[in-house]
Amino acid sequence: MSEAQSITGEQGIARELTAFQTNILVILAKEPMYGLAIKRELEEYYGTEVNHGRLYPNLDELVELGLVEKSELDKRTNQYSLTDDGYEAVLDGVRWTLSKVVTGEDRADEIREIVDESLEN
Repeated sequence: MSEAQSITGEQGIARELTAFQTNILVILAKEPMYGLAIKRELEEYYGTEVNHGRLYPNLDELVELGLVEKSELDKRTNQYSLTDDGYEAVLDGVRWTLSKVVTGEDRADEIREIVDESLEN
């Protein structure tokens, strides 16, 4: 049993994910992807190679936890997509982060600017 599986409740599980697993969920919030596309996004973020032996066991665990859905694109390629619970886990993380970062109007304005820039891209 993994550390994440030892916590009960959807919100509890989401809050016990590793940073790597959380980053996978954030990547999948954009759109469903196949494994190598997820790998490339993670490598771009980390600035280093992500081994298959690290990626796929974490994807499998996220599937087992009901946060990611796995489907077959073809006989060799699986596609991964965020479930509703996975999306709620991402939102929970964003809410928690914002509750710690936004301590006044100045910081709220900075966050609004970040959101506006994201919408432009």
